[in-house]
Amino acid sequence: MNKTDNYIEEMAVICRNSCVIEEGLYGKWGVKRGLRDKNGIGVLAGLTHISDVQSYEGRNGRHMPCKGRLIYRGYDVNKLVDDFVKNERFGFEETAYLLLFGELPDKDQLAELDRVLAGFRRLPKNFVRDVIMKAPSKDIMNNLTRSVLTLASYDREYTDISMSNVLKQCLKLISMFPMLTAYGYHAYNHYKRDKSFYIHRPKAELSTAENMLRMLRPDKKYTELEAKVLDIALVLHMEHGGGNNSTFTTHVITSAGSDTYSVVAAALSSLKGPKHGGANIKVVEMMDDLKSTVEDTEDREQVAEYLRSLLHCDAFDRKGLIYGMGHAIYTVSDPRAEIFKGFVEKLAVEKGREDDFALYSMIETLAPEIIAEEREIYTGVSANVDFYSGFVYSMLDIPTEVFTPIFACARIVGWSAHRLEELTNVDKIIRPAFQTVQSEREFVPLEDRNKI
Repeated sequence: MNKTDNYIEEMAVICRNSCVIEEGLYGKWGVKRGLRDKNGIGVLAGLTHISDVQSYEGRNGRHMPCKGRLIYRGYDVNKLVDDFVKNERFGFEETAYLLLFGELPDKDQLAELDRVLAGFRRLPKNFVRDVIMKAPSKDIMNNLTRSVLTLASYDREYTDISMSNVLKQCLKLISMFPMLTAYGYHAYNHYKRDKSFYIHRPKAELSTAENMLRMLRPDKKYTELEAKVLDIALVLHMEHGGGNNSTFTTHVITSAGSDTYSVVAAALSSLKGPKHGGANIKVVEMMDDLKSTVEDTEDREQVAEYLRSLLHCDAFDRKGLIYGMGHAIYTVSDPRAEIFKGFVEKLAVEKGREDDFALYSMIETLAPEIIAEEREIYTGVSANVDFYSGFVYSMLDIPTEVFTPIFACARIVGWSAHRLEELTNVDKIIRPAFQTVQSEREFVPLEDRNKI
């Protein structure tokens, strides 16, 4: 290392030491740090119509864990998905209408939204050449963020935060996200991995899920089941309350009066973290490590031993985590994982990956038991949606680099709904309080500091 690098390494230690806050002080001041306490109660930071995430219920005057529920605008997401499946139609656009406008659409209203979204599925002239192809990167989320910020340069009214203009901007971004994702990946695949470069245009008559598969695949082909499973994945990832990290970011930046492109860029930056939207990648990487480490993946004891080694920081990334297990809110069950599992099994049969599905199912059963044995926990632990979503995307031959961007293609709808709600109801900047724990000190002149 050179002199500057040595300086930075030394000062990083000093910086870290200066930042440490005694753990007990959080309890002293009643600070929850945006987290849930052992009773499942978190910081109440806002009100919303858009969705409800339920994991506790009142029972005999007590706050008790219950089976998880996800509710969009008053409708249980299970019933929405059941209806899409029963009537063999795609649900992304219909659910987007519900979240944005507050009611389920009739056939004419849905058709009109489909028309508008299809009309917005186009990028500015030369945008792919001048923006996406100029600086390709393996980090598609960063590419997506850069593209969103650059789109502001093509919008003469980008600072206009009237309801109609923001809605127009949001609908455009909802339509463009799959294109930005697919083209960003193909640019990286071509320029960084020396593969062929494909630019497939979306088709107006196809759903969002169908267009995503069409644009990602060289041959533009996909099965009906593949498109339907991806559609369900988009519906389940579309919205998850106002308090999740990226959506709360949306509220915070919106409250500052910022433009739509800046708000969405900030939300994307939040989502890409491995503790949020990037978690499904860690699940897939963990499973790959398990299969390369465990001799017999059908042997429950061998798999259990690997899971214990994860918790003891002796395997995979040595973080002490079983990825895909547990959730900040859900305890008994994650409804998204439960819904998803049925579709995962069908897709596994179509793809000839029943053995992989059996392994996932075994871990879903074993992991909560082992965590309960090894860790002191206040609530139950169950599989979350990330546990299965990465497996689904791998079966859909979706590149790992695109996992989190697909999450973004869904969650942009929820962000949009929350941005519109924040603009409608609140005209004050979000500014929570922080308690200082630094005592005042006597100032020491520069010439006297070496005497301390």
